[in-house]
Amino acid sequence: MKNVANSRFTIRSWDEKPYSEGQGLPRLTRAAVTKTFTGDIAGEGHVEYLMMYRSDGSATFVGLERIVGQVAGKAGSFVLQRTGLFENGVAKESYFVISGSGTGELRGLRGEGTSAVGHGTEHPVTLTYELG
Repeated sequence: MKNVANSRFTIRSWDEKPYSEGQGLPRLTRAAVTKTFTGDIAGEGHVEYLMMYRSDGSATFVGLERIVGQVAGKAGSFVLQRTGLFENGVAKESYFVISGSGTGELRGLRGEGTSAVGHGTEHPVTLTYELG
């Protein structure tokens, strides 16, 4: 049976540094980001993003995020694989729970979601999931 977890997150820190750049080349960066989740998903997240910026300021990114806390009151951790595109001030992203990454009461967690995040302090996130 599929469940839906609605949550919000705030970004606590964003540390981004270039690792490959040059004249006429798209800039490649790595960002270490920490988040706090509230709602059906509650806890802390840490994601490592790899990003490629185009000359127009848009970017494509991928990331792995470990979330430690609770989903609908069940405690443990899990890892999301994230992919997305940043353009016109909005990051559109899709993500899924990596098979075998769930721990504790979240062992066996499967799920996926999408989001569109603009500038602001709190961002909505929805995960459609199954447990067990």
